[in-house]
Amino acid sequence: MPALSASGTIREVTSGRVRPENGEAWSTKAVIYDLLFKAAAETLLTLAADPQHLGVRIGFTAVLHSWGSALTHHPHVHGIVPGGGIAFDGSRWIACRPGFLLPVRVLSRLFRRLFLEGLSRTHAAGRLGFFGTQAHLAEPEAFSALLAALRRIEWVVYCKRPFSGPAAVLAYLARYTHRVAISNSRLIACDADGVRFRWKDDRAKERQRSKVMRSSVDEFIRRFLLHVLPDGFHRIRHYGLFGNGVRQANLACARALLAVAGKPLADAPAPDAPIEPSRCCPCCGGRMIIIEWFARGCAPHPAPSHPIRIDTS
Repeated sequence: MPALSASGTIREVTSGRVRPENGEAWSTKAVIYDLLFKAAAETLLTLAADPQHLGVRIGFTAVLHSWGSALTHHPHVHGIVPGGGIAFDGSRWIACRPGFLLPVRVLSRLFRRLFLEGLSRTHAAGRLGFFGTQAHLAEPEAFSALLAALRRIEWVVYCKRPFSGPAAVLAYLARYTHRVAISNSRLIACDADGVRFRWKDDRAKERQRSKVMRSSVDEFIRRFLLHVLPDGFHRIRHYGLFGNGVRQANLACARALLAVAGKPLADAPAPDAPIEPSRCCPCCGGRMIIIEWFARGCAPHPAPSHPIRIDTS
């Protein structure tokens, strides 16, 4: 049985007609995307805490992507998960078996149940909108029939090999955390005939996967705008040991249990050190950090005038 390897990554992918490219989530992106995050997080945290598997508290970072190579609407969550966690009594770090973290089939079925249960609750609360060919799903009977059909489909949880070291982890995060739907390098031309760009057909043979798609300008813009997130939506989230409110203490505990020394900044004060009045922010009460010194009567250095180019190809 395939499984997630230690220090590897896991990507939650729904399969079958629940995929929102069929129209279910276009008008309720924030609701569906949030449900996708919650179902994926609860799946990992629940199974990792189960004594039959690991019996530990884990932490992980999840990143939302909403596109396929051809700019289709294909929402999924990438997750990077350490190969173990902290025992519930905090006494030791428990590593997973070499090359194995959690069973894929169990992950996929628990994720399916949690996602569909959440989908049912949001529908009952009237938080889902359906239009056009999907309008009939607003009726409870039709929506229940859809969910029943989805429960009979095998869903997929895709697990990648473990990273080879910290450098590989950083390279992965650099590629995926701030990626956009299409990079500059994939664009070939934009003229009166439309837009041409490269895409990868995963269903084709290895040598025939790289293809060129031509679309009208309007269609290209429509596909690209499918992946604009709702205002204020957070596409990068941290769970478990990495939760924003407990991350610092948990990382310190993990380092101590693993006998790994942290590398704090030379000028960084101790976490519990009192904040000097001159360094205290008058708005939030937090610690202010000096980023530049400049002489009286002089202006700080201006921000770089050259544009920052982000190409994630």
